[in-house]
Parts: sequence; structure tokens; C-alpha cells
Amino acid sequence: QGQNENFFEKQFFISHSVDTLNYRLMKPSNLDKTKKYPLVLFLHGAGERGNDNAKQLTNGVLNFASSFNRTMYPCYVMVPQCATGYKWVDVDWKLPSSIQPEKPSVYLERTIFLLDSLVNKLDIDTNRIYITGISMGGFGVWDAMSRWPWKFAAAVPVCGGGDTAKAAFIKDIPVWAFHGDIDKVVMTSRSRDMITSIKKAGGFPKYTEYLNTGHNSWTETYSNPEMFEWLFSQSKENRKK
Repeated sequence: QGQNENFFEKQFFISHSVDTLNYRLMKPSNLDKTKKYPLVLFLHGAGERGNDNAKQLTNGVLNFASSFNRTMYPCYVMVPQCATGYKWVDVDWKLPSSIQPEKPSVYLERTIFLLDSLVNKLDIDTNRIYITGISMGGFGVWDAMSRWPWKFAAAVPVCGGGDTAKAAFIKDIPVWAFHGDIDKVVMTSRSRDMITSIKKAGGFPKYTEYLNTGHNSWTETYSNPEMFEWLFSQSKENRKK
């Protein structure tokens, strides 16, 4: 895993002349300028906050840089870092439910500005922009999807939760959610409730619940070849049919 870190270049983004956002960016292997590539936005968990532009690579995301995945699924992976004391979504993770705040959090908004700037700059296939994240980042995935549903081709929220009232906005986005059944940090019901609400709204989300698993449902998720195969097979073009 250590060497995989080297694939993620250190970058920082300045939006609105003063707002900075540290992020790491992995580019596709053997980049071909005549092609467009998918982009994966990865939102880290609460323990990886800071300003070192390094900790956000701790859990899960380095699997995108395995030699198998880089060969099979050449893509951009963008990994922003949320500063200490801030969240991707300003809600309490411990509660059984939450209402989406009116505005996106400071760091989620900067992340979306960064995403838009990379789309303008790099050879990105806008039909294949994916979002995934763990714990605090899982909350960020649900929040971002319901605020900007048109941006994402698929989403993989891991041990997160969202506002069930927003299910209608995200029912057409392919979602595969993961959670441990004995999670003591984020209630398992947070993922279950989102999935149930999307189904009620007419969507067809996938859901995997790991047995005898606590908060760490990410290790298994990001080492699952099926998840990668599913994720990279999604395209907004397929949804239009």
C-alpha cells in the first residue's frame, strides 16, 4: 500500500481567491490524450481530517491504485482533505436521522468547485463521475448526491447516512451502500433507511450489510473486486435509455 501512495500527487486548489483545499490526485496509468477517463471522488472519514494532505489516503482509497485496478480501470481519483473541526456535512453522525442543512458545508462546496475545475481542465468522461466515501465521507456522499444529482453516474456510500426526505432526488443514481451490522459509531439503520426510502421513491439501490462487523466496513468494501466492476460499469448514458 505504501508505494500506492506515490500514485497520488499532492495538489492544492484555491477557489474564490482565498479558500484553499488540499487534495491528492491519481491520474490514469498510460494516460492517452485522445481518450476521456472516469473520475472517482473519494471522501475520507473524520479521523483523517487535517492539513497534512496525507492522512486522507489512510483508509480504502489506495485500493484504487492497486496494479490490477489501475490496469483494469484507468481513471482519475480525487481525494480532498477536510480540515480539522470541519465536516463534509454539518450534521450529528450519532443520531438515528438527520435533516439536510440548507447549504453545503464549506469543504464539500470547495470540493465540488474543485471537481468542476478538473472537469474543465482534464480529459474526464462526464458520464462517468463516481462518488464514494467512508463514515463522515459516507454522509458526504449522500449529501452531495442529493444536492448535485446530475453530476454523478454512481455512488458508493460506506457506513454513512443521509436525509431520507431527499430520496426522490437520488432515486435514478445507481447506489451500492455498505454498512456493518454492529456499527457503534454510525447506526446501521442510517444506511438501511436511505435504501428503503430510495426503493419507496422508485429507485433500485444495492445494499450490502456485513455480519458481525463494526464501524470498519471499508476494508472489505474497497478490497471487493465486484464493487469495482460494478462501479466502473456505470454510466449516465445507460440511465438515459
